[in-house]
Amino acid sequence: MLRTVPLQVACSFMADVLRWRILVVEETTSTNDDVRLAADQGEPDGFVLRANHQLSGRGRHGRVWNSPEGNLYTSILLRPNASHKNYGHYSFITALAIYDVVKASAPKSPVTLKWPNDVLVDGCKIAGILLEAGPDYLIIGIGLNVAQYPDDVRTAATSLDHIGANISVETALDNLLAALGRWLDDYNDNGFLPIRNAWMLRAHKGEITVKLPNEKLDGMMLGVDEGGALRLGLADGTERVISSGEVFLGTGQG
Repeated sequence: MLRTVPLQVACSFMADVLRWRILVVEETTSTNDDVRLAADQGEPDGFVLRANHQLSGRGRHGRVWNSPEGNLYTSILLRPNASHKNYGHYSFITALAIYDVVKASAPKSPVTLKWPNDVLVDGCKIAGILLEAGPDYLIIGIGLNVAQYPDDVRTAATSLDHIGANISVETALDNLLAALGRWLDDYNDNGFLPIRNAWMLRAHKGEITVKLPNEKLDGMMLGVDEGGALRLGLADGTERVISSGEVFLGTGQG
């Protein structure tokens, strides 16, 4: 049983009701944790959990994800045909879907994508993605700042409301699932190449700093390889391929 405080009704919105089954709860510790429990109990592909508030939301590297009410906190259960080594592709798929939601909500805003999974508006983070894999499933955790954003984090943040987008959490989820469905279909039909190309068209270009466990590297963002790893051009003309790291815009950062 999910460790949640349920609303009066489990809600299914407009987004492809044949594909997604949406449960909305008032409060939970972590939507990813609850979806993992459901997956381990045999829940099929397409289950979506949204919470109005999380007590213990988290981001990459175990960081706390602040979860004030008014934002979108959701986790999506997939049982992909892809092998585990390609699960990282779903970070790019999800980022593209979030990009579509933000851009449609605020068409004049400068939205960009930052490797590996950030969605930025004018350089400020508006969403986070956390992938967690099980033996035969993948959980996509998404936090999208709709009504408010934290001002006590290392990276500058923003929200849809702050950039002038008038959209509800319910509509944001509906639009997100519709966009995610389209990108998943493209990936299932055509593989990672068109996803990579679409992501690159929307990606931040230029100088970046990459923070690794034991070093920091300054260079130029050259793109991503066929596995989704970052291609970093260094000042000496060589190239580093980085599968895991933290990226900062500009050099000398972090």
